[in-house]
Amino acid sequence: MPTDTEYLGYAAGVLTTFAFLPQAYRMIRTRQARDISLTWVTAMTAGVFLWLCYGILKQSIPIMAANGITFLLLLIILVIKIRYRAHSDSGRHQ
Repeated sequence: MPTDTEYLGYAAGVLTTFAFLPQAYRMIRTRQARDISLTWVTAMTAGVFLWLCYGILKQSIPIMAANGITFLLLLIILVIKIRYRAHSDSGRHQ
């Protein structure tokens, strides 16, 4: 049975994880990523991956679940950023 602390972890995880959904959806829909900093998305992806590793080592389901999903969303954002950055850079040179 989850403790009150775990419920707090689940609530925080749901809010912070789902905060990335609108951005990922918008980037997929518009195929634009120019307003996202590559430095930011790279650092966030690495940081969330480390939080996921921490959750695995601590065997904390709220930390693993939230950071696992967030990591996947950030990977999507990172891939789109890199992919569409190359497209927008090639358009500038024409």
